[in-house]
Amino acid sequence: MPDLSVSDLTVEYSSGGYVARPIDGLDLLTSAGSLTLLMGPSGCGKTTLLSCVGAMLTPTRGAVRFGDIDVTNLAGAAMTSYRQSGVGFVFQGFNLVSSLTVLENVMVPLWAARVPRREARDRATALLERVGLEGRAKDRPGDLSGGQQQRVAIARALAMDPPMILADEPTAHLDYIQVEDVIRLIRELATGERIVLVATHDHRLMPLADQILELSKGFGAVARPPERRHLAAGEEVFAQGSVSDLIYVVESGEIEIVRERSDGGTDPVSTSHPGQYFGEMGPICGLPRSATARAVAPSDVVGYTVRDFREQIGPSSIGSLLSEGAPQ
Repeated sequence: MPDLSVSDLTVEYSSGGYVARPIDGLDLLTSAGSLTLLMGPSGCGKTTLLSCVGAMLTPTRGAVRFGDIDVTNLAGAAMTSYRQSGVGFVFQGFNLVSSLTVLENVMVPLWAARVPRREARDRATALLERVGLEGRAKDRPGDLSGGQQQRVAIARALAMDPPMILADEPTAHLDYIQVEDVIRLIRELATGERIVLVATHDHRLMPLADQILELSKGFGAVARPPERRHLAAGEEVFAQGSVSDLIYVVESGEIEIVRERSDGGTDPVSTSHPGQYFGEMGPICGLPRSATARAVAPSDVVGYTVRDFREQIGPSSIGSLLSEGAPQ
């Protein structure tokens, strides 16, 4: 039974001339027959991780292995074979072909793999029965509800009977009535030797998961003692692209905030002095750090969780804090 192993995965790209690092040193191990949720806000790397696992994106460094397959080094025919038969994709927007019937949409991967037409039709018909849409085979996607379209997309992802399903926000466009069947289907997929990896905001899936990976945690309700740090000149408080739940206040010294450019240089953003705070955007909004903070001279800083910081400045001040503070 193949396991999925992601080791020290990092993805970097240029965003407006600066380095964006949606994934930085990520590790993940998930076993056959399991449902793993990737959770976190938009931009935290969920879809990026799915793209690396699905051999749609090559990471900057690190490794993805599925059983004995080194996914990060696939090329040519081996990559095509992996995408066709090793992985099934379920997309947020369904990605059904409007000009084809429901049955034909499920048959598309089978056609691409040159499966004989009769065999492909029989396989697609059986899959529509599995997802409860056997009576809609001749309809077009536009005739179906959102939940029905997503069930067609799941049937299509199963066409080649892949050992792994990757689903990107599969319940995003569904209301509470439509979503029930889709949630049940997703849980049923993660049986036997199949791995199901789902990127989602949807907390309704959490009770069904075997494993949950928070790519960027919701930090607002967390409270713990303040973290005091003494920094040598040049020492980093946090790095661009990292994730942390702390907002910092300078007790002594001087902290500079810089953004890493894609050419290897840096641009200054702001400087914080004693009594000033920095690093508020990431923890409050649940986002990776958009800049690096480092000590200009020997400095002392105190890190507070969002909850504790709110208590210090007053809950009503959070809005102005976000509008006035430097992006970090």
